[in-house]
Amino acid sequence: MSYPKIVVTPPGPKAKKAVARDARYISPSFGRAYPLVVKEAKGCIVTDVDGNQFIDMNAGLAVTGVGHSHPKVLKAIHEQVDKFLSYSYTDFFYENYLDLGEQLHAIVPGTFEKKFFYGNSGAEANEAAMKLARWHTKRQYILAYISSFHGRTMGALSLTASRPAQRRYFAPLVPGVEHLFYPYCYRCPFHLECPSCNYYCVDYIEEYLFSKFVPPEEVAMLIVEAVQGEGGYVVPPKGYFKKLKKLLDTYGILLAVDEVQSGMGRTGKWFAIEHFDVVPDIVTIAKAIAAGLPLGVMASRADLQDWTPGSHASTFGANPVACAAASAVIKAMKDEKMLENAQKQGAHIMKRLEEMKESHPMVGDVRGLGLMCGLELVKDKRSKVPAAKETEDVMMDCFRKGIAVVNCGKSVIRLMPPLIITRDLVDTSLDVLDASIGAMEKAQK
Repeated sequence: MSYPKIVVTPPGPKAKKAVARDARYISPSFGRAYPLVVKEAKGCIVTDVDGNQFIDMNAGLAVTGVGHSHPKVLKAIHEQVDKFLSYSYTDFFYENYLDLGEQLHAIVPGTFEKKFFYGNSGAEANEAAMKLARWHTKRQYILAYISSFHGRTMGALSLTASRPAQRRYFAPLVPGVEHLFYPYCYRCPFHLECPSCNYYCVDYIEEYLFSKFVPPEEVAMLIVEAVQGEGGYVVPPKGYFKKLKKLLDTYGILLAVDEVQSGMGRTGKWFAIEHFDVVPDIVTIAKAIAAGLPLGVMASRADLQDWTPGSHASTFGANPVACAAASAVIKAMKDEKMLENAQKQGAHIMKRLEEMKESHPMVGDVRGLGLMCGLELVKDKRSKVPAAKETEDVMMDCFRKGIAVVNCGKSVIRLMPPLIITRDLVDTSLDVLDASIGAMEKAQK
């Protein structure tokens, strides 16, 4: 079969009914991208309630990295469901989370011994990182980044600085969190050029933050996304993390890397930080680790986890079904060489995006690693004014034509398909995106 397949312009009548039911019964706090009402999903194809079939360039928001309903994952889930569903690893033991721990030990960066804390989400993993860092160092400050997204629970929200709507009316948040500028070279806040800037975005931490108002000896941890996700799929320059780690080590500050969106093979390596030749002290993992079941992991150097019983726990963390799924995910990724496919297809996507940048006046920048790619639309390339409305229009046009993509940042179309995506599905999706941008530019004239 060829995809996509649109039998009725979405949203169709059944989808509209579902959206109306949602408006009646469900909290309005969610910000939906568009009215995609899923009925079934297999591999890289999502079928909605009206029978439309979409190429999923979202992977369920970077969650279904191995593809939807992967047979090896389903088999592991079914086998575990027949045994038992839950038995609180906070209070007792079972083998699923131990098996997963052994597998994670082999792929999480660092040759040192590691230990793992299991929760249910990326936000919980980041909360655990905050608490561990404060416990171990006995320091109170935590550094995070402007435009970062680390979750919406009160601790994780204190780290998040993605958009005002996420923080409005929730203050006061957890105190002691300070935010830095992310190395967003296309929109450098210091108006410098890389590499001639010599990574001044690291130097200013010491020159201004540490020398003016945050005592470095009181900073427990810096948490950073290896590739900034919701902030616009921003890839730091190659030498940034090395210089940053050197500064942190000078003051005994822990480096925590949020790999919730960028991890589990998304960038063609198990974790995006591996592209930068730096080993973090703490890594947080969620989204794709269990192919859609709720699981979050906080991994760290074993020596950091010196906290005592009762200091942190999670009743539903390390759910045996989710852990069985996660172990199957790792095995499937290895057996089917998904990292290699992410590298191969990602390189092809970036080549096509670079061609779009050359041919489209409103494509200001393209960037990415593996299958974590972004295309930034601007009013014009000289002013770089974000084309926010136009980005929404392109996203919706793609949706109506059967390509599921979502935006991020102010005006970025992100491409994050399952790691099993094929060249034909990639090219079909990019052809639609290319045509949508062209039609939008034509309409602007």
